[in-house]
Amino acid sequence: MQLFANNPSLRAWLPAVANSDFPIQNLPFGVFVAADGQAHLATRLYDTLIDLHALAEAGFLAHWNFDISVLAQNTLNPFIALGKAATLALRDLVARILAEDNPVLRDNAAAQAKIFYPAAQAKMLMPLQVGDYTDFYSSREHATNVGIMFRDPANALLPNWLHMPIGYHGRASSIVVSGTPIVRPSGQLKLDADAPPTFGASVRLDFELEMAFVIGKKTAMSERVSTAEADDYIFGLALFNDWSARDIQQWEYVPLGPFLGKNFGSTISPWIVVLEALEPLRSATPAQSPEPLPYLQFEGLRNYDIQLQVAIQPKDSKEAYTVCNSNFKYMYWNMAQQLAHHTINGCNINIGDLLASGTISGATPDSFGSMLELAWRGTRPLTLGDGSQRKFINDHDNVILRGFGITADGIRIGFGTAEGEVLPARQD
Repeated sequence: MQLFANNPSLRAWLPAVANSDFPIQNLPFGVFVAADGQAHLATRLYDTLIDLHALAEAGFLAHWNFDISVLAQNTLNPFIALGKAATLALRDLVARILAEDNPVLRDNAAAQAKIFYPAAQAKMLMPLQVGDYTDFYSSREHATNVGIMFRDPANALLPNWLHMPIGYHGRASSIVVSGTPIVRPSGQLKLDADAPPTFGASVRLDFELEMAFVIGKKTAMSERVSTAEADDYIFGLALFNDWSARDIQQWEYVPLGPFLGKNFGSTISPWIVVLEALEPLRSATPAQSPEPLPYLQFEGLRNYDIQLQVAIQPKDSKEAYTVCNSNFKYMYWNMAQQLAHHTINGCNINIGDLLASGTISGATPDSFGSMLELAWRGTRPLTLGDGSQRKFINDHDNVILRGFGITADGIRIGFGTAEGEVLPARQD
């Protein structure tokens, strides 16, 4: 698909910002609170947020032949439901308006005052109404590390792991937008193997570095999505922090898997980057052996070279200290395989559903995507730049996820941040 916005030679008339995640080749989608207090859809160019509903009301989207009321909603779902022909057409139209040789908005200061906002000052909202959320477990390095810590080091991967993308159904109601605090959860803990469980606040609160993809096209029950069709069903991607209470999780997860150790909160970045903007970042999936069953086989480059980083900003600190540098391309099972497996039994999917990658870890210790691995179950504490140590996440730590890729043409396509401060546990 030839998209105007993807042209690497395209330049905007707004001043460029060095190392920005949001050049004109990105143009992600999000939802914010406009000047009138209403929720509007927006895109972003460098440090400028662009109110898409205001842009339409001012007449700049006259050639976009769709109901502009979808641009004045509190989620992206109605907009996504228009289909890729409509959403990508809008993205291209906005790119044409912002292109350096187009004076229509460039020379209209009065219109700009109603349409443009400083991105740093905008109140971003949860971008999606997430009906269902599935979390996968698709990093071989992460699964191996966990297997070594908790099971048999000689047989770290369970027998089914190399045959299918493992996942579980998570809790959609507690997914929150970046900047929303996360209250430390409480639950049953069994910190002493020889003593009965106790109730209390989690002392092993962790982050999980993940990416998530948004379903952009629904299916009916019994319908399947093949790996070849998967891209048609993926609207875009976001950064995702699947917060985990490791002590609650360890005691509860046998026999049915994650529950209260996971469902208390997950953080998503406010900007959804459309799949097509990431096309120049495609990369190969790691070699898979044994060969997957036919329904999981695929052609072409299905992973994405997206550099990922996690930083911890302690209470009252102006500095955030990087603790992890990883990459989305490390994933053993790619998104097309995850979606194909999710629907192979006829499970239907809906617009706005969220499917997360699982923790993204690489082969080196600095690329491990969780504190569980970075501090190796608390036995190897990390020392931050301020001299403080972490086995897990402290109260009032702000955990910040970042992600971006660099195209062959040197263009940076990124996601901004997904961050959340941990607040102390409730005392009642």
